[in-house]
Amino acid sequence: MDNPIIPYLSADGPHPDLGDNAGLYGQFVGSWDIDNHQYDEERGEWFDSRGEVHFGWVLDGRAVQDLWGSPERGFGTTVRAYDPAIDAWRVQWVAPKWGSYCSLVGRRAGDRIMQQGEQSDGRPIRWSFNDIKPDSFVWRGEISDDGGATWRLEQEMRATRRP
Repeated sequence: MDNPIIPYLSADGPHPDLGDNAGLYGQFVGSWDIDNHQYDEERGEWFDSRGEVHFGWVLDGRAVQDLWGSPERGFGTTVRAYDPAIDAWRVQWVAPKWGSYCSLVGRRAGDRIMQQGEQSDGRPIRWSFNDIKPDSFVWRGEISDDGGATWRLEQEMRATRRP
């Protein structure tokens, strides 16, 4: 069955109202391969996997949506929309298969992008895009178990743009 929402969801590019703000996440539009290194809290061990991420403009070019994961493990999606009232991007992550839901706020932080918020269990998180180049970036997910006093790495993904 065809999905009647899809033709109305995608956009050809950023809305002109975004101006220079479009570039923060717009630079990632396209498809990427990822090498994932992630900590499994339940097992208390690290594991590695391969995956993919796809970024595209949606909602009349006023938001960037992405799809992270793999056909084997499943996918989650993020919607990022610029909010001029706070001069930052509101970020919503949803991964029902994994029971993962997060709200964050994203901003440029020097030569990287820092997104801060909390995951569904209330613990503070910060997710960042680092070492950003036209054909690669490193995404890091950190979590705090003590209200933000200290942070620990729980995931790192190295992405390479597909040709």
